Amino acid sequence: MSAIHIVCDYPHPPAEVWRAVTDPELVPRWTATGAGARPEGFAPVTGTRFRFVARPRPGWSGIVDCVVLEVDAPRLLRYSWTDHGGGATTEVTYRVEPLDALPGGGSGTRFTYDHTGFTGASGLFMARFLGRVRRRMLRDGLPALLDELAARGRA
Repeated sequence: MSAIHIVCDYPHPPAEVWRAVTDPELVPRWTATGAGARPEGFAPVTGTRFRFVARPRPGWSGIVDCVVLEVDAPRLLRYSWTDHGGGATTEVTYRVEPLDALPGGGSGTRFTYDHTGFTGASGLFMARFLGRVRRRMLRDGLPALLDELAARGRA
């Protein structure tokens, strides 16, 4: 079985990171560095059915069907992930943890992204492809959004 596991430390408070990854208005701003998906119908409430909608590509409708499986705000969000065209259901988990000490000093947040349940050769391919996209989102898109939100808060 293949999986995606990404850990990023941000010099921003956990509440801001949680807001950035769960506010439907903010999510498309950091996912734009990847496929640019926007959540439709999302709420961080267990049982909520929602969709991520991105620009379609050859062989992909651009739609992923999801169900919120677990929420422990502002620390944990877990949801299912199924391509709208069918296929295996996988799971995505976000973990948000306070950090007392970042390299170089200061405090912040450790954000852990896990996407599990990929099987077979197609699952291995998908995990590799999505892993590259997610790393770009979490290393470029999300930090830029968090910096912008922090700058607005100081203004």
